[in-house]
Amino acid sequence: MTNDDRPAFLRPGERLVLFDGVCKLCNGWAKFLIRHDRQQLFKLASVQSPEGQAVLRWLGLPTEQFDTMAYVEDAELFVRSGAVLRILAQLPWPWRAFAALRVCPRSLRDWLYDRIALNRYCLFGRYASCVLPTPDHARRFLHDDA
Repeated sequence: MTNDDRPAFLRPGERLVLFDGVCKLCNGWAKFLIRHDRQQLFKLASVQSPEGQAVLRWLGLPTEQFDTMAYVEDAELFVRSGAVLRILAQLPWPWRAFAALRVCPRSLRDWLYDRIALNRYCLFGRYASCVLPTPDHARRFLHDDA
């Protein structure tokens, strides 16, 4: 992955959260970020969107079956529990405090993350198609304006 291959709509330094757009848990996470990211640090994109697919290709990640949340900060990729904790560390209090969970071994954090991620549809349900952002939230989502 190089900055030269970066999709044109993903600006250098941009912070992007990629999530499963049909997963109810993942959509809840996106809504949580919209509500609590008062500084609007993060852009969002579902992995099913054209923008999400382009970013996945740029990162060399699978585009068909994607079972984790990914967070891209400039050209650095974070996945699984590392992505969640990196995002939480940038939110205001009290959410920032949860980033202290980084002291837990990554293998344990990722094992727990995987149990939830691999069973997310059974545990939380899924939508028949991607949920579109409301007009007031649309500016928070990554768009290819080309």
